Formats: sequence, structure tokens, C-alpha cells
Amino acid sequence: MERAVLVILPHPDDESFGLGGTIALHARAGTPVTYVCGTLGEMGRNMGNPFFATRETLSKVREKELREACRILGIKDLRLLGLRDKTIEFEDPNQIADQLKKIIIEINPSLIMTHYPGHGVHPDHDALGAATILAVSKLPKESRPTVHCHAITRNRIEVLGEPDVVVDIREVLDIKMAALRAHRSQTENMFKKWDHDPNAKSQLTERWSREVFWTYRFE
Repeated sequence: MERAVLVILPHPDDESFGLGGTIALHARAGTPVTYVCGTLGEMGRNMGNPFFATRETLSKVREKELREACRILGIKDLRLLGLRDKTIEFEDPNQIADQLKKIIIEINPSLIMTHYPGHGVHPDHDALGAATILAVSKLPKESRPTVHCHAITRNRIEVLGEPDVVVDIREVLDIKMAALRAHRSQTENMFKKWDHDPNAKSQLTERWSREVFWTYRFE
């Protein structure tokens, strides 16, 4: 059992798509989980289907969805960094890293989970993942927590090798799915297909029955 888990990702729903089952398992085991969410995803393209959000209201909609997803997953400590969606790559990484370092020292996690820099596909994923790695590197070696990284690129196994951690989440798959449904503005289309196409449901169930991570190895 981990002492505490700190999740650092840039967008509402990142936690549910890539890590939802793993987070739920940690929470079920009694491990405190803190989620540091970089932005409110206010530049997202999805507004629900049919639309129920606008560009002006999307940030409030997504924050509400995020808080509900956190409740479902068992995350009791949500921190919002207040960064602007789709612009993290243009921020000073040292400044973000210093913010994150303070949180790391406060929480004292034994495990941090973030995106693998260069393998996040979205620039925000890569930038906040890199800032997280930088924050941990600023800590004394003997006090650094383990960092598990989520990688999305198609060539991730070719470049990074086989994942170091494979988590079977079938026992909490229903929790992950409920958290994803909570992000209604972003997932409604996906679940319409899931709910009406048995083949799609079977494929997604198989795809999401495990979550994989790479341990970041500091020099």
C-alpha cells in the first residue's frame, strides 16, 4: 500500500481515461489520493451532444464534471493549478515545477502519476509531465517518490520498452466507467456508441481492463 498518491495531469477527464481504475484501486485500499489538475479544459472542442455548454460556460461545466468524477473515483483532495488550457507549453517550466514541488513536499507521496514527457500526444500532457519530472528532480535523491508515467504515443513500446507496471482494473471497471460518464460534455458521444453497440462495448471493455505505466528513471 502506498503512503499517499499524487496525480498530476493537465485536463479534467485525463484522470479518468488513463488512470481511473488505478486511482480507484488506491482509494479503495485506503490510500489518500490528491489530484492536481492543471487546467479546466476550457478550450476543449466537445460541448456535449446535443450541445449543453458554450465556450463561455465550458470551464464551469467541466469543473463540475471533474468534481463529480473525483467523488466517484475516491479522490478527496482536488487541487486546481489555474493554468490556461492549450498553453502550458508556453509557461515557464521552472515556475510550474516550483509550484508542484511545494505540493509534493506538503503531500509527501510515495507515488506520483503523470504523463510521460514526449509521449503524451497533447502538448499540455507533455508540458505538465515535464514540469512534474523537473519538480521531482529538484528534490534530494533520497526523498524522491516513485514516478509512474502514462504514455499514449503509438511508438511508446518501441521507444520506452514494455511497461513497468500493468494494473488489472476489472474489479473497478464500473467505477472507471462511471467517472468517465461524469465527464458528460466530453464522453457522451463515446457512450452512445458503447450503450448501443455490443461490439464497441466489448472492445472498450477489453481495452480498458488494464492500465499500464512506465517508471521514470532519473539520471
